[in-house]
Amino acid sequence: MKTIDSIPTSKIQRATKLVSTGAKVGVNYLKYYGNKLVNSDEEAKERLNKNNASDIYDGLKQLKGSALKVAQMLSMEKSILPQAYVEQFSLAQFSVPPLSPPLVIKTFKKYFGKHPNELFDTFNATSVNAASIGQVHLATKNGKKLAVKIQYPGVAESIASDLAMVKPVAMSMFNIKGKDSDKYFKEVEQKLIEETNYILEVEQSQEIAKACGHISNLRFPKYYKALSSERIITMDYMEGEHLSEFASHNTDQVKANRLGQALWDFYMYQIHQLKKVHADPHPGNFLISEKGELVALDFGCMKSIPQEFYTPYFELAKKENLHNQEFFTKRLFELEILKEDDSKEELAFFTEMFHEMLSLFTQPFQKDTFDFSDGIFFGKIAELGEKYSKNTDLRKMNGNRGSKHFIYINRTFFGLYNLMFDLKAKNIKINNYLSL
Repeated sequence: MKTIDSIPTSKIQRATKLVSTGAKVGVNYLKYYGNKLVNSDEEAKERLNKNNASDIYDGLKQLKGSALKVAQMLSMEKSILPQAYVEQFSLAQFSVPPLSPPLVIKTFKKYFGKHPNELFDTFNATSVNAASIGQVHLATKNGKKLAVKIQYPGVAESIASDLAMVKPVAMSMFNIKGKDSDKYFKEVEQKLIEETNYILEVEQSQEIAKACGHISNLRFPKYYKALSSERIITMDYMEGEHLSEFASHNTDQVKANRLGQALWDFYMYQIHQLKKVHADPHPGNFLISEKGELVALDFGCMKSIPQEFYTPYFELAKKENLHNQEFFTKRLFELEILKEDDSKEELAFFTEMFHEMLSLFTQPFQKDTFDFSDGIFFGKIAELGEKYSKNTDLRKMNGNRGSKHFIYINRTFFGLYNLMFDLKAKNIKINNYLSL
C-alpha cells in the first residue's frame, strides 16, 4: 500500500483538502445529470453514490484524524447511508494508507524525545496496521514481541476544526437542527479528545482488563506505561485474525457461539456492572486467536453511563413497559426524545416511531437466549432504518432528539449487534453476565 509522507495539519491545509474533495463531488453531480439522460434514475444515483463515496473517502484518508474517524462511525450506520458509502467508509477500520518510515521516525522522536531504537531492541518503521487516529508498528524488547501505536501528527490539535467542517454534512444527514444541537457535537468532540490522550487510554485499558479478566474466552494485551506517552502506546503484540476475517470463513458453529457469548458477556458486564463501556465495537478492535479466544483491543473510546440515563434507557427494554403507554411516554420525556414544546403531531409521530423501533431492537433482551444469526431480525432492523430515512414527515420535523448519551450508547449496541451477526452466534444467554 502506498505510504504518506505528510499530513495536512493546519486549519487552512485541511480546509483546502476538503474544498478540493467538494469540487470532485460537484463534478460527480454534473456527470449524474448527464447519466440520467441515458440511464434510469436508479442506475444514475447508484453511480453517483459510488463516485462520491470513493472521492470523499480518498480525501478523508489523507486527512486522517477526526475527519476519518467520523467516516468510520458513519460506516456503522448501515440502515441510514447508501451501501456505496458504507462499503467505502468501512475501509477506515482496516485499509488506511500508513505514514512513510521516515515520517514515522520523525513523529516518534517528536512524541518521545528519543529514536525508537533507543527504547526497543528492534523496531519496524513500516506499519503493520493503520487506522483513523494512529498506526501500529512491530517492536521487540527483552525477547518480547510488542505493538507500538503511534498517533498521527496534528490529529489532537485539529479535532475542533475538523468537526466544524463536517458538522453541516452531519446535521443534514441526521436531520439535526434547532437549539441544543451543539450538545451532540460537543459529546463527539469530547470523546475524540479523549481518544487522542494515550495516557488515558492506557489507564482505561488496564482498568477494563482487570475488571473483565474473569470472563471466559476473553483476552487482553498487557500495556507498558514506561514505554508509552501521551501520543504513543506500547502493548503486547497479539496474534490473531480480525473478527470479520475470521467470520468470513468460519464453519465451526460451536466456536462461533463461544466467541459470541464471550463478546456479549463482555459488553453486558461493562454496561450493567461497570456502567462504563467500550464504545467502539467495530471488527478492527477484536481479534480471534488460534486457540479460539476473543482478544479485545483499543480502549481509547470509553463511555460512562450516568444512572439517570441508564435507568430509563433499560427500563424501555422490558416488554411490559413498552405496552404501558403512560410509563412509556414518561420515559421518552426523561430521555429527551419527547419535548415539552412539541406539537401534538410531533408527540404522536415520535412516540409511534420510537415504540416501533424499540419493540424491534430490544427483542434480544426479552428472551433468555437469542439467535444473532437470524437474518430476518436484522433484515427488519435495516427495513425500519430505511423506512424512516425516507420518511418525508420526519424530514420536516426537528430530528434533534434524545439525550447526548444516545450517541455512543446506540453506537455501541449497533456495533455489537453487527459483530454478533457477523459471527452468526446462536443460543446466546442474554443475562449470563449476572452469574460471572
